[in-house]
Amino acid sequence: MSKLSAYTLAIAVSLGTTAMLDNSQPSHTSNASAEARLQGDGAFRDGLYLGKLAAESGQAQHPAIARWSSDQDRVTFTAGYRRGYNESLARMEP
Repeated sequence: MSKLSAYTLAIAVSLGTTAMLDNSQPSHTSNASAEARLQGDGAFRDGLYLGKLAAESGQAQHPAIARWSSDQDRVTFTAGYRRGYNESLARMEP
């Protein structure tokens, strides 16, 4: 019975140490996961594409947020639109 208790204690300590080490990682991984989440969001990708098209055709920056019904989708669409628009303008500058 004491072997079982020793193994259980060793596993618990190992899991606790692993959890502490995982939490001590730099925050750049959270930025990467946030970026990955945005790239997987349909509203963001739609805004990115339409913002790019608007900038390339010389239109003023005016995101059409009515395309999306939820507030969260409107926010992510607008973020994608602005990024696409600004990145496209930056590429066109000499």
